[in-house]
Amino acid sequence: MMPDAQMESPSPAMAGKLALAQSAFGRFHTRCFWFLREDLQVREADLETIVHGLRAHGNREAFLIAAELCR
Repeated sequence: MMPDAQMESPSPAMAGKLALAQSAFGRFHTRCFWFLREDLQVREADLETIVHGLRAHGNREAFLIAAELCR
């Protein structure tokens, strides 16, 4: 396992998705992610959970954000 200092940073595209997912997580936490810690720092491994939560429990805006995260 590589030390944190040597881990590669995400690509610009992935960094954008992670930022969007983090923002959506904050906006829709109460409605879609009540089962997760409020201070979760979204990582690439969490994207599937974020997309599922937005689609299953969100409104139209959340659904559109989920679609953006899947591109």
